[in-house]
Amino acid sequence: MIRVIESCFVKSAVKVTDYPVVICKEVAFVGKSNVGKSSMINAILGRKLLAKISSRPGKTQLINFFSVTTKDDEQEMKGELSFVDLPGYGFAKVPLKEKENWRGMIQAYLTNRPQLLGVLLLVDIRHKFDYKDQLMQEMLEANGINYTLVATKSDKIANSKLKSVIKENFPFKVLPFSAKNNKGISEVLRWINEL
Repeated sequence: MIRVIESCFVKSAVKVTDYPVVICKEVAFVGKSNVGKSSMINAILGRKLLAKISSRPGKTQLINFFSVTTKDDEQEMKGELSFVDLPGYGFAKVPLKEKENWRGMIQAYLTNRPQLLGVLLLVDIRHKFDYKDQLMQEMLEANGINYTLVATKSDKIANSKLKSVIKENFPFKVLPFSAKNNKGISEVLRWINEL
Protein backbone atom coordinates (compact mmCIF):
# COMPACT_ATOMS: atom_id res chain seq x y z
CA MET A 1 0.00 0.00 0.00
CA ILE A 2 1.31 3.45 -0.87
CA ARG A 3 1.21 6.55 1.29
CA VAL A 4 1.98 10.17 0.52
CA ILE A 5 5.19 11.48 2.07
CA GLU A 6 5.69 14.80 0.21
CA SER A 7 3.71 17.09 -2.05
CA CYS A 8 3.96 20.55 -3.57
CA PHE A 9 2.20 22.81 -6.05
CA VAL A 10 3.93 22.84 -9.45
CA LYS A 11 2.00 25.25 -11.70
CA SER A 12 -1.32 26.26 -13.20
CA ALA A 13 -2.02 25.99 -16.91
CA VAL A 14 -4.66 26.75 -19.51
CA LYS A 15 -3.20 25.53 -22.79
CA VAL A 16 -1.55 22.20 -23.57
CA THR A 17 1.68 24.07 -24.28
CA ASP A 18 1.63 25.40 -20.69
CA TYR A 19 1.53 21.96 -19.04
CA PRO A 20 4.60 21.06 -16.99
CA VAL A 21 7.04 18.66 -18.58
CA VAL A 22 6.96 15.56 -16.38
CA ILE A 23 7.88 11.93 -16.97
CA CYS A 24 5.88 10.52 -14.07
CA LYS A 25 2.28 9.35 -14.32
CA GLU A 26 -0.65 11.66 -13.51
CA VAL A 27 -3.94 11.16 -11.71
CA ALA A 28 -6.60 13.76 -12.48
CA PHE A 29 -9.57 14.87 -10.36
CA VAL A 30 -12.74 16.01 -12.13
CA GLY A 31 -16.32 16.73 -11.11
CA LYS A 32 -18.92 19.45 -10.67
CA SER A 33 -17.84 22.86 -9.48
CA ASN A 34 -18.93 22.31 -5.88
CA VAL A 35 -18.08 18.63 -5.44
CA GLY A 36 -14.96 19.09 -3.32
CA LYS A 37 -12.04 18.28 -5.64
CA SER A 38 -9.60 20.61 -3.88
CA SER A 39 -10.70 19.39 -0.44
CA MET A 40 -10.19 15.79 -1.54
CA ILE A 41 -6.70 16.52 -2.90
CA ASN A 42 -5.73 18.26 0.36
CA ALA A 43 -7.08 15.36 2.44
CA ILE A 44 -5.19 12.72 0.44
CA LEU A 45 -1.98 14.78 0.56
CA GLY A 46 -2.39 15.49 4.27
CA ARG A 47 -2.23 19.24 3.62
CA LYS A 48 -4.75 21.91 4.58
CA LEU A 49 -4.46 24.58 1.90
CA LEU A 50 -2.22 23.24 -0.87
CA ALA A 51 -5.11 23.05 -3.33
CA LYS A 52 -7.10 26.28 -3.02
CA ILE A 53 -10.58 25.88 -1.53
CA SER A 54 -13.46 28.34 -1.81
CA SER A 55 -17.06 28.45 -0.68
CA ARG A 56 -17.83 29.86 -4.13
CA PRO A 57 -18.30 27.12 -6.77
CA GLY A 58 -16.01 27.47 -9.76
CA LYS A 59 -12.90 28.66 -7.90
CA THR A 60 -10.70 26.27 -9.90
CA GLN A 61 -10.58 27.98 -13.28
CA LEU A 62 -7.21 26.62 -14.37
CA ILE A 63 -5.64 23.19 -14.53
CA ASN A 64 -3.52 22.88 -11.39
CA PHE A 65 -0.61 20.43 -11.19
CA PHE A 66 0.81 19.03 -7.94
CA SER A 67 3.92 16.89 -7.49
CA VAL A 68 3.43 13.92 -5.15
CA THR A 69 6.05 11.61 -3.65
CA THR A 70 4.74 8.29 -2.34
CA LYS A 71 6.25 5.42 -0.43
CA ASP A 72 5.34 1.76 -0.65
CA ASP A 73 6.11 0.42 2.83
CA GLU A 74 5.86 -3.22 1.77
CA GLN A 75 8.43 -2.91 -1.00
CA GLU A 76 10.33 -0.04 0.65
CA MET A 77 10.17 1.96 -2.58
CA LYS A 78 9.52 5.63 -3.27
CA GLY A 79 7.47 6.75 -6.25
CA GLU A 80 6.61 9.98 -8.03
CA LEU A 81 3.32 11.02 -9.58
CA SER A 82 1.33 14.17 -10.25
CA PHE A 83 -2.17 15.08 -9.08
CA VAL A 84 -4.08 17.27 -11.51
CA ASP A 85 -7.03 19.39 -10.36
CA LEU A 86 -9.24 20.05 -13.39
CA PRO A 87 -11.81 22.89 -13.59
CA GLY A 88 -15.26 21.97 -12.36
CA TYR A 89 -18.36 21.75 -14.47
CA GLY A 90 -22.01 22.32 -13.58
CA PHE A 91 -23.14 24.71 -10.89
CA ALA A 92 -20.65 27.59 -11.04
CA LYS A 93 -22.33 30.97 -11.61
CA VAL A 94 -20.11 32.15 -14.42
CA PRO A 95 -20.87 33.23 -17.99
CA LEU A 96 -21.61 30.47 -20.51
CA LYS A 97 -18.48 31.38 -22.49
CA GLU A 98 -16.36 30.74 -19.38
CA LYS A 99 -18.00 27.32 -18.90
CA GLU A 100 -17.26 26.49 -22.54
CA ASN A 101 -13.62 27.42 -21.97
CA TRP A 102 -13.46 25.07 -18.97
CA ARG A 103 -14.98 22.24 -21.00
CA GLY A 104 -12.41 22.81 -23.72
CA MET A 105 -9.59 22.81 -21.14
CA ILE A 106 -10.79 19.51 -19.66
CA GLN A 107 -11.17 17.85 -23.05
CA ALA A 108 -7.77 19.10 -24.24
CA TYR A 109 -6.12 17.74 -21.09
CA LEU A 110 -7.81 14.33 -21.32
CA THR A 111 -6.93 13.86 -24.99
CA ASN A 112 -3.39 15.29 -24.98
CA ARG A 113 -1.74 13.89 -21.87
CA PRO A 114 -0.08 10.51 -22.55
CA GLN A 115 1.15 10.23 -18.95
CA LEU A 116 -2.44 10.31 -17.64
CA LEU A 117 -2.78 7.17 -15.53
CA GLY A 118 -6.39 7.55 -14.44
CA VAL A 119 -9.17 9.92 -13.40
CA LEU A 120 -11.13 10.20 -10.19
CA LEU A 121 -14.63 11.28 -11.23
CA LEU A 122 -16.13 12.96 -8.18
CA VAL A 123 -19.85 13.10 -7.46
CA ASP A 124 -21.66 14.50 -4.41
CA ILE A 125 -23.10 11.56 -2.48
CA ARG A 126 -26.26 13.57 -1.74
CA HIS A 127 -27.19 14.05 -5.42
CA LYS A 128 -28.09 11.65 -8.17
CA PHE A 129 -25.65 10.96 -10.99
CA ASP A 130 -26.96 13.38 -13.63
CA TYR A 131 -26.48 13.99 -17.35
CA LYS A 132 -23.42 16.23 -16.82
CA ASP A 133 -21.71 13.48 -14.82
CA GLN A 134 -22.78 10.99 -17.47
CA LEU A 135 -21.26 13.15 -20.23
CA MET A 136 -17.97 13.21 -18.35
CA GLN A 137 -18.12 9.45 -17.82
CA GLU A 138 -18.80 8.94 -21.54
CA MET A 139 -15.86 11.23 -22.45
CA LEU A 140 -13.54 9.15 -20.26
CA GLU A 141 -14.80 5.89 -21.72
CA ALA A 142 -14.62 7.18 -25.32
CA ASN A 143 -10.96 8.06 -24.77
CA GLY A 144 -10.15 4.74 -23.07
CA ILE A 145 -9.18 6.43 -19.80
CA ASN A 146 -9.16 4.45 -16.54
CA TYR A 147 -11.47 6.04 -14.00
CA THR A 148 -13.30 5.37 -10.79
CA LEU A 149 -16.29 7.14 -9.26
CA VAL A 150 -15.85 8.73 -5.85
CA ALA A 151 -18.85 9.92 -3.83
CA THR A 152 -17.66 12.92 -1.81
CA LYS A 153 -19.14 14.47 1.33
CA SER A 154 -20.09 11.08 2.78
CA ASP A 155 -19.89 12.64 6.27
CA LYS A 156 -23.18 14.41 5.43
CA ILE A 157 -24.99 11.03 5.45
CA ALA A 158 -25.53 8.91 8.57
CA ASN A 159 -23.56 5.65 8.45
CA SER A 160 -26.80 3.69 8.84
CA LYS A 161 -28.17 5.27 5.62
CA LEU A 162 -24.97 5.28 3.55
CA LYS A 163 -25.59 2.07 1.61
CA SER A 164 -29.20 2.94 0.75
CA VAL A 165 -28.29 6.48 -0.38
CA ILE A 166 -25.51 5.12 -2.62
CA LYS A 167 -27.85 2.51 -4.08
CA GLU A 168 -30.54 5.13 -4.73
CA ASN A 169 -28.25 7.76 -6.30
CA PHE A 170 -25.75 5.64 -8.22
CA PRO A 171 -26.52 2.59 -10.40
CA PHE A 172 -22.89 1.40 -10.12
CA LYS A 173 -20.03 1.08 -7.67
CA VAL A 174 -18.69 4.25 -6.03
CA LEU A 175 -16.08 4.83 -3.34
CA PRO A 176 -17.54 6.86 -0.43
CA PHE A 177 -15.19 9.68 0.58
CA SER A 178 -15.08 12.46 3.15
CA ALA A 179 -12.40 15.14 3.36
CA LYS A 180 -13.70 16.03 6.84
CA ASN A 181 -13.11 12.65 8.48
CA ASN A 182 -10.63 11.20 5.93
CA LYS A 183 -12.95 8.34 5.03
CA GLY A 184 -11.95 6.70 1.76
CA ILE A 185 -8.34 7.91 1.53
CA SER A 186 -6.88 4.40 1.77
CA GLU A 187 -9.34 3.12 -0.87
CA VAL A 188 -8.38 5.92 -3.28
CA LEU A 189 -4.66 5.31 -2.73
CA ARG A 190 -5.22 1.58 -3.26
CA TRP A 191 -6.97 2.30 -6.58
CA ILE A 192 -4.06 4.52 -7.68
CA ASN A 193 -1.55 1.88 -6.58
CA GLU A 194 -3.37 -0.83 -8.56
CA LEU A 195 -3.18 1.30 -11.71
